Amino acid sequence: MAIFKLKPAFKDYLWGGTRLRDEYGKDCDYDKVAESWELSCHKDGASVVDGGEFSGLTLAEYIEKAGKEVLGTNCRRFEEFPILIKLIDAKDNLSVQVHPDNEYAQRVEGEYGKTEMWYVVDCDEGAELLYGFKHEISKDEFAERIANNTLLEVTNNVPVHKGDVFFIRSGTLHAIGKGILIAEIQQNSNTTYRIYDYGRVGKDGKPRELHVEKAKDVTRLAPAQQYPDTPVEEHEGYSSKLMASCEYFTTYVLDIKDKAELKADGSSFKHLLILEGSGRVVGEDTVEFKKGDSIFISADAGSFTVEGSAKAVLSEV
Repeated sequence: MAIFKLKPAFKDYLWGGTRLRDEYGKDCDYDKVAESWELSCHKDGASVVDGGEFSGLTLAEYIEKAGKEVLGTNCRRFEEFPILIKLIDAKDNLSVQVHPDNEYAQRVEGEYGKTEMWYVVDCDEGAELLYGFKHEISKDEFAERIANNTLLEVTNNVPVHKGDVFFIRSGTLHAIGKGILIAEIQQNSNTTYRIYDYGRVGKDGKPRELHVEKAKDVTRLAPAQQYPDTPVEEHEGYSSKLMASCEYFTTYVLDIKDKAELKADGSSFKHLLILEGSGRVVGEDTVEFKKGDSIFISADAGSFTVEGSAKAVLSEV
């Protein structure tokens, strides 16, 4: 049984800003803090246990030492840790990109594909993101528009607001626009195929690599399929809203007024990403939290209470 904070891994991609450090208390000295990987066992960036018996271990090392039972029975079907959770600060536009499904990614890249969801934590007025196509197009038109640089004429640009949710199945063309801060819950994968990158160059002064042929293989050439909207549910001391549920993850946003009594019943670990407010998680262990904190609750933790005034993203498998 365990409840503990996690320290994230960081990425300094060229489109990033400084809000994760300035507003969310992330301890990182990069000039740009584009992403913090809040719950990660990925080889490209592991989160680390912060406090308690396992302090200093990576999340993967903790799981190996404590046993896979801490992940819960719903995770038994996965060979690897199933999900990755990030905060993303897009000061500038991200590339237009797509992620492959499991079959393609495992065959070609040797890792999971990527279905993901975005929760818009905050955004500038007028911010937009790219989400699928305006209408169905053919493979020939897709290839032609990539070649003649007119792809953005047929993509679906969506104005965004704080609290919006986007469900992005593998194969969906997408791009986070500038001025958006997002919580991303995704499969445990770092495979991204860039199709268009605004002519930018990387740290080496050369244009960043595009992956056009692979993108042609995997992109769904149609409007995006959004997850159905769900109602807010009121509970004693808090409200919850299901944002998305699929075979890889189930995610809620919690609005905690004074306390939320929850339970880890053995089926899955739980992860809390604190977006606003402060308080503490009380179970066999007690963990104080503030805005920006990332908290892991093992599947065998039993009943626990989130006390305080806070908004949080709760994820499980």
